[in-house]
This record gives sequence, C-alpha cells and structure tokens, in this order.
Amino acid sequence: MRILFLGDVMGRAGRRAITENLPRLRQEWRLDFVVVNGENASNGMGLSGAHAKLLLDAGADCLTLGDHAFDQKDMLQYIEKEPRIIRPLNFAKGAPGRGHRLFEATGGRKVLVTQALGQVFMKRAFDDPFGAVEAVLKAHPRGGLAQAVLVDIHCEATSEKMAMGHFCNGRASLVVGTHTHVPTGDAQILSNGTGYLTDAGMCGDYNSVIGMEKSEPLRRFLTGMPKNRFTPAEGEATLSGALVVTDDRTGEAKEIHMVRNGGLLQPSGPQS
Repeated sequence: MRILFLGDVMGRAGRRAITENLPRLRQEWRLDFVVVNGENASNGMGLSGAHAKLLLDAGADCLTLGDHAFDQKDMLQYIEKEPRIIRPLNFAKGAPGRGHRLFEATGGRKVLVTQALGQVFMKRAFDDPFGAVEAVLKAHPRGGLAQAVLVDIHCEATSEKMAMGHFCNGRASLVVGTHTHVPTGDAQILSNGTGYLTDAGMCGDYNSVIGMEKSEPLRRFLTGMPKNRFTPAEGEATLSGALVVTDDRTGEAKEIHMVRNGGLLQPSGPQS
C-alpha cells in the first residue's frame, strides 16, 4: 500500500492547502490511504466538525487529533458520530471517541491507525503512552488482520518520539511524530521494517513562528508579556509529512519518503 501521512494542519492556510492539493496528490502518487493530523485546523486551536468534514471531503481517510483535541467544543459530540476521527489513546479517561480504529483502504485492505500523547515537556500529565500503544499493537499484529499499522506519536520531545519508534519496531508499519510543527529530516526504515520520521511538520505557512503570525510570538519572546492573541499565518502553506510504501503480506515498510509540497520549503516527495 501507498500511505500518506500529513502533519498538523494549521489554520486556514493549512486547510486551503489540503483542499487544493490533496485530491491531485491522491491521483499523482497513487495513494491507497491518507491520514491527516487536524488538531490545529480551526484557527490554530483544535478541530471543528465543519473543518473535519472539509478535510475528509478533500480526500483524508482518517483524521488524528492531539492535546488540543477538544478545544473546539463541538468536537465532543462530533467525534462520536464520525468514526474517521481518532483522538489520543491516553487522553483523559471518559473522553469521547476512540484512540484507534481499523480502517478499510483500497482493495479491501485494512489499516490500523492509533495515536498517543507523549509525557515529556507536555503541559498536562497524560497516561503512559507506551503501555497504551502496547495494548493496541498486541491486539492488532502487523500483517495479520491489519495489512498496515500506523502510529501517530504526538509529543514535544524528539527523544520520546524516537523511543516510541524503536518500541514499535517490527510491530508498526509507520511511526510518525507530530505536535512541534517543525519537520525533521530523519525518515528511515528501522531494522525490523518500521518506517519512522521524528516529526512530520505542519501543513501551514512556514513564514511564521510554528504556524502563527510572527509579531505576537516575537513580542512575547522579547518582552515576556502578551499583548494580543496568537493568530495563524495565512500565506501559502507547505504540505509536510511522509509517504510510506508497505508490503501487504508482512506490513513492513519497503520505502519511506519525506513530503514537502508547495509553499516555502524545499520540495520533497516520491518520484512517481
């Protein structure tokens, strides 16, 4: 399978880049399944039901969230009726929605998608992400009922993301980090066939401070005092993420490509 993962969609610029480019990329790159992290799609804070529908209609098969999962209050109800949205496994107990799901890709093949929140440097104390992911991977062995297994590890520390990659090595097809909005250049296939990228980056305007218009973040760094709200930058966005090609029989990653499409960043992606 050819599976595309796109990092955190940031505000209107990110939404526009998805709606304008994802349908074309699905065709050009012959994609079988697309996962998009949408947790900053609504004004940079959370995901509304209307914006979730827009991303799904544009060609996403699954949306993952993150620590801002329910910043838009209508998501508390919307996630219960939209099974294509995945919130973190180790979010607050009793949170609505699900932290993993088995999806159907082209040709009836199955893809397991799950997400966990890290603990290091995060503002809230979440449950152990490793134990949460372990339970899901045990129940859904790669190459069994799930032809591919994808883990979105949403956290601040690169070390924690790398640890999750090695923890899932041989059991996931792809482990990809989200949250920092800064793409890393370390796409690789680990020793037991797991594709890995420390951070997918964001789908947003990179003429910014992690997707936000620059003036207010700069003011706070320089003075230590807030004056205005953060607002998402609205220039041309770069779609950032990873494309992995998996073996249907084993679920192993056979290829991984960093994706940078449009906007300011140097282009990167599959050749065909």
